[in-house]
Amino acid sequence: MLANIHLKKILLIFIFSILSLNALPQTESPSGGFRNRIFTGGNIGLQFGNQTIIEVAPIVGYRITEKLSAGLGAKYLYYRYKDAFINYSTDIYGGSVFTRYLITENLFAHLEYEILNLEIYDDLLRTFRRDNITSVFAGGGYRQMLGTRSSINIMLLYNLNESRHSPYQNPIIRIGFGIGF
Repeated sequence: MLANIHLKKILLIFIFSILSLNALPQTESPSGGFRNRIFTGGNIGLQFGNQTIIEVAPIVGYRITEKLSAGLGAKYLYYRYKDAFINYSTDIYGGSVFTRYLITENLFAHLEYEILNLEIYDDLLRTFRRDNITSVFAGGGYRQMLGTRSSINIMLLYNLNESRHSPYQNPIIRIGFGIGF
């Protein structure tokens, strides 16, 4: 319980830190100093109905070269399932490390390693317990620039480490945004 509270605080601090990076002055030159190589973004997901999912997944990255970048991501999901027989809800949280390579101006390859902490059903104990689940994503995406330093990104990824406890089903489609990219 105490670890859960600390992780939520860390996640909130991380989100506010990323949002504050957008307030830094930016220039048109992508090859300038350290600040001009940093980008932020992520995605927000909402699904309502019998299955409710609310997702917040910010990222922060660094352009190593004009084509190669790497970064970190955080993820929080609120999951709830409710029908006539079941009323279940849980929090899922974790982080990831990723790298992207621009193949063309708009197409990129994406590789990511993610660890999520979530509740899984333990068949032996016949109850839920929290565990860390890892995923390795490989795929690519399309980047549509919305200005000189912002974009919307659509990715098609495959979880190469899919297991019965994985919260994802292949293929995974992500739609997100980038600022400073």
